[in-house]
Amino acid sequence: MDLSTSVGACPVERSVLAVSGPDAEDFLQGQLSQDIAALGPGQSSWSLILQPQGRIDAFVRVTRQAADRFVLDTDGPLEQLDARLRRFMLRTDVTLEPLDWQCIAVRGPGAEDTAVSGEIVAAVPTGGVDVLGPVPVVPGDVLAVDSEALEVHRIRSGFPRMGVDIDDRTIPAEAEIVDFTVSFTKGCFTGQELVARMDSRGSSAPRYLRLLTLEEQVGLDGGEPIIDAGGAEVGNVTSTAWDVIAGVTVALGYIKRSVAMPAEVVVAGCSAQAAAIPR
Repeated sequence: MDLSTSVGACPVERSVLAVSGPDAEDFLQGQLSQDIAALGPGQSSWSLILQPQGRIDAFVRVTRQAADRFVLDTDGPLEQLDARLRRFMLRTDVTLEPLDWQCIAVRGPGAEDTAVSGEIVAAVPTGGVDVLGPVPVVPGDVLAVDSEALEVHRIRSGFPRMGVDIDDRTIPAEAEIVDFTVSFTKGCFTGQELVARMDSRGSSAPRYLRLLTLEEQVGLDGGEPIIDAGGAEVGNVTSTAWDVIAGVTVALGYIKRSVAMPAEVVVAGCSAQAAAIPR
């Protein structure tokens, strides 16, 4: 199925953690890059949990369920998210509770209007919704798509995956996610200094996440070098998928900022087109 023209649904793995207690809002406000206090009941926002040096520990969605209860979900390991939050829970009345929830991704034109139901129904910045809960429900007339089709849609949308396109060495600006994950008006949060300094000075990151298209089927595992027209290594592949409908391999990778987009590059001995992430 082509998710650029039709609506489809696919189960996805998300780690889900409830954060509750009298101090939950204040605690998360100091740890997450988004303005948690501004969320109303049922509202969600994408956010980052950063190291003090500004690198990414977790890429999460946060949803307020009640005045003192929030739900965080991520495609990274639950243990990593839980451990990171606990390191900063000093003299704080907050409880962390793993939730055994499922998630169904609904993508394609008009996905936001699909009559889904769950504990959380949240829009995705690249289009579509995620439905989370113990038993999320999607109407029977929404066709099922396989994980490969969903991966093609994710890559073409330039939406990074934690642990694949983002790790604990990544800074927010280079992943091209600052616009929808960071509030510059909320006040202090862990790791704020680097993000705020780059924004206020208009500083560039040393590399940026880019979309790659190869006009043939190429088996990539991630990590392959990206070579520019002059034969120099300018980056590395992170994600890859075969777009069976378009008959091309699509991939994400980081490329040095000195390479102007669009650009002709070489990956695994094959010609590729590199372009800026669509936003």
